[in-house]
Amino acid sequence: MSAASLRALALAAALAPAAAKAELPAKALAPIPKATLALMAAKGTDAAAPLVLRSYKKESEIEVWKRDRDGRFVYIKSFPICRWSGQLGPKHANGDRQTPEGFYPVGPRQMTPNSHYYLSFDTGFPNAYDRAHGASGSAVMVHGTCSSMGCFAMTDKQVGELYAIARDALKGGQPAFQLQAYPFHMTASNMALYRNDANIDFWRQLKEGSVRFEASGELLQVGVAGRRYSFAPSADAGREAQAQARLAAEKQRVAELVRDGSAAGRPTYSAGGQNASFAALLTKGADRPAIALGRRRRWRPRRSLRRRPRC
Repeated sequence: MSAASLRALALAAALAPAAAKAELPAKALAPIPKATLALMAAKGTDAAAPLVLRSYKKESEIEVWKRDRDGRFVYIKSFPICRWSGQLGPKHANGDRQTPEGFYPVGPRQMTPNSHYYLSFDTGFPNAYDRAHGASGSAVMVHGTCSSMGCFAMTDKQVGELYAIARDALKGGQPAFQLQAYPFHMTASNMALYRNDANIDFWRQLKEGSVRFEASGELLQVGVAGRRYSFAPSADAGREAQAQARLAAEKQRVAELVRDGSAAGRPTYSAGGQNASFAALLTKGADRPAIALGRRRRWRPRRSLRRRPRC
């Protein structure tokens, strides 16, 4: 039996307990929209190809990357985040309302077709790095309903598409897709801006992973050594050289910005953030439940939405 067949059987076995309890809802079986499939085809990839998701708190967006026929991960599209809670920086403890930052594998058992928040998948927090730093928590999700208590909240329509993209990548044989969760786009200007923040050493580790992924186009091989993230070098000498050159160039660029007097700042958020597109809708009078469903509507109290179970 081929390796792909074995992976397919493993995926079926992982999903079997959920299927035995209840038939999968139609929303969990919905296909990827044709427009998104067309974007994939234009980039030389398809629904079954391996997936990487990249989230950014400050910009409030999630990017979709897929491996193309040349073996490189390419950018496909972005989804605006409707709501995330907490501040920039890693999650530390259950109940701190922080959304996590770091590198997380998401496998079939973390997919939640019968979520209380439309559809969802568990990020897998805490990972090995988080545990090495004493972090605790569970059920930290990417989900619908546009309401966050430590999760990445999307609209129902958006999480439905993200769920379908993740589902089809797992069905295609990827054992787990990778979620790369960042505080912001890991540019030299952002690293210079936040150079005095207490999290800067942690963010430098995340930046190395970000640079390596973009330069090599390969799935990050992430480890933890000495309570720090570590990344295996590429087996391809040419791609590893590209990664090393990009890392050196970015380090030099940050140093130049600091030397030239780039202002230093600190991120301050009282209650997380959301993509500017959703903030604009709320300003114009659309209520959050309507936004979660992808509609515009004036606010009306709904008792059923005041208290929600966990993801």
